Amino acid sequence: MSQPPAIHTAADGITTGRRWQRRPDGANWGDFGPDDQVGRMNLLTPERRLGGVREVRDGIAFTLSLPLDLPGMLSEMRKPPKLFVESVQGIPAFNCAMTMFGGTGHDVMCDDGVILYTQYSTQWDSLAHWGQRFDADDDGIAETVYYNGYRAGEHLIGPEAGGPRAAALGIENLATAGVQGRAVLVSLRQAFGPGRTWVGHDMLMQAIAAQRVEVRPGDFLVLHTGLDEAVLAMNGQPDLHVLEQTGAVLDGGDLRLLDWIDRSGIVAICSDNMAIEGVDLATPPAPDRSMLPLHELCLFKLGIHLGELWQLHELADWLLARERSAFLLTAPPLRLPGAVGSPVTPIATV
Repeated sequence: MSQPPAIHTAADGITTGRRWQRRPDGANWGDFGPDDQVGRMNLLTPERRLGGVREVRDGIAFTLSLPLDLPGMLSEMRKPPKLFVESVQGIPAFNCAMTMFGGTGHDVMCDDGVILYTQYSTQWDSLAHWGQRFDADDDGIAETVYYNGYRAGEHLIGPEAGGPRAAALGIENLATAGVQGRAVLVSLRQAFGPGRTWVGHDMLMQAIAAQRVEVRPGDFLVLHTGLDEAVLAMNGQPDLHVLEQTGAVLDGGDLRLLDWIDRSGIVAICSDNMAIEGVDLATPPAPDRSMLPLHELCLFKLGIHLGELWQLHELADWLLARERSAFLLTAPPLRLPGAVGSPVTPIATV
């Protein structure tokens, strides 16, 4: 028998949800249905997609992906892609004359495979990327849960149980959600320069006003910081110390900023930097706080997808020169069942 949607009761937080009895403060779990797996992407209605189409005036397209072998090694968890070739009957399937397999004529064939870390370069984070230890059962014991109450072990299956595999919240859900609509670009580099600046609510509103950006519900918010140009200039040999001093980051500790993100109705935040928000490794958070509060709000509580390491400088320069900010964004991830992230080649059409 199907279960009813989870209904939040403001007074005590108790719900009738199938996977949870209490949802985190400020979360929208259940608002898009008890089994929702795409969060705010539900706001991408046909009319809002048409709003993105109406921003196209010149028919020019910008590719917003870095080459997927950049930025270079920044972490042992994420490594560059590695192309390889399989051999068939002892013959590598590359520059391979088809006569080697009994064919005739002059045909030659190349084939290859790739080992690809899904969040190494230009990427989408799925809603399975960031969870939390939280007492969703309201029994005094914290469980490991993700957006909309999906559970570690049951829905997010680790290697100890035959994974890794996201049986729920995998990136394939985003791939089939129709990731296309109106996007607006805010150039934090233009507003605050190329150095590392922590941008809170007031500063972001200042940049939005100065660049005459109109943010609407259902929009993709795209933030240009200049870090993409620094990554490209390093040509696969990244200097992490330099990158840590380059480009603005959002201040996830600013509660007014988090509240604005919620109230704005945006469906995603995309940036050319590595996490969208700043990380202060020298000041660990309190035990009851997240080290990445914007990730917590967006991925865990609200189902707002995050795009990182996008290449934005050419688009930003073009828009700023014409005093424009809005465009049509088309950015589906790979339809790769069970993955928690995906490379993406976003296209901005202006």
